[in-house]
Amino acid sequence: MENKKSNLAKIIRERRSIKSGYTDKDVTEETVLELLNDAIWAPNHGLREPWRFIFVSTEEKEGFVEGLVKTFSPDMQENRRNYFSQPTAFLIVVMEEDPRQKQWEENFGAVSSLIQNFQLLAWEQKLGVVWKTNPYIYDPKVRDLLNVKPGEKIVGFLHMGYFETAPQVRPRTSAEEKLTVYKN
Repeated sequence: MENKKSNLAKIIRERRSIKSGYTDKDVTEETVLELLNDAIWAPNHGLREPWRFIFVSTEEKEGFVEGLVKTFSPDMQENRRNYFSQPTAFLIVVMEEDPRQKQWEENFGAVSSLIQNFQLLAWEQKLGVVWKTNPYIYDPKVRDLLNVKPGEKIVGFLHMGYFETAPQVRPRTSAEEKLTVYKN
């Protein structure tokens, strides 16, 4: 009997981070909201929904990038301008920080699950996403630019753009090689 993967399993296995090679098709607010309204069904303890989002549309990208590159040292600004000019749009994911370690970790797990949901849903539409957690997400100047408040954490910048060709699937280590079965 042939082992057929579900469509979801296929999407999970095929999804890749798309870092470049975006088309010039705009990423619209409507598309992002459609994806987010499904992605928010991620598991989250106590239904705390510890997330919020900042969308930078294609139309606003140039001005945003100019403001963002000013947070870098002058010798890095042109490099960062080129880097941030590649995506078609951005979604910045912000998490409410809880001072209690257990709740903080639960919130981070929930937000990470939401981001994975978003990436899988976007993949279905040939909308490429790469989750960036570079050091600038901790920079007070970037936090100010985005109006991130004390008690909030930037979990990452999602760089987005439609793509024509996806990168090759790279093999993964099998679960069997990573699994330990506990025995009494």
